[in-house]
Amino acid sequence: MSKNKVLYGLTNVHYATYTRDEDGAYKYDEPVRVEGAVSLTMAPTGDPMNFYADNGIFFSRNSNTGYEGTLTIAMITDKFRTDVLGEKMINGGFLETSDAKGKDIALMFEIDGDVEASRFVYYDCTVARPTQTANTTAESIEIEGQELSFTAKPRINDKAIRWNTGEATPEEMYNDFFKAVIEPVEVTPTPEP
Repeated sequence: MSKNKVLYGLTNVHYATYTRDEDGAYKYDEPVRVEGAVSLTMAPTGDPMNFYADNGIFFSRNSNTGYEGTLTIAMITDKFRTDVLGEKMINGGFLETSDAKGKDIALMFEIDGDVEASRFVYYDCTVARPTQTANTTAESIEIEGQELSFTAKPRINDKAIRWNTGEATPEEMYNDFFKAVIEPVEVTPTPEP
């Protein structure tokens, strides 16, 4: 893997729904591509904790509760509506009900770099219902896109929040990134003879 100097551009957004077994382990479904990625923002969440003594900060720690984010895409797909938002297809259209059971997801994407794209997975994301905006057409057409807010939280079983590729990521793992959600398992390199 080569070292990037800069990152730019968002592409290859995928989601994977999951279930949890009796032991709390996450079992992810096959990732599904979401076309039309426009923008993504991620803001860390967690509060700083300062303990004061001797007329100053004696101890300081920041809690890490994950991220809050917004993903803007050209248009939400029918599959995303039923898989993630819990909407039901009725009479060829989509019905949203107050008791809809949405599914949490792993969110995967890549950000291009000057040498190679970096790939990211957020393991446990709760997606909120999308905002909807529409404006009248004036002298030119302005496409807004659809905005999805989400929370990326630590997994319950191992506290994992995010993993992303780096310089030492094996080529096979990098190439197969979007085929399945990569688990954060420590891999010990095999010594060369």
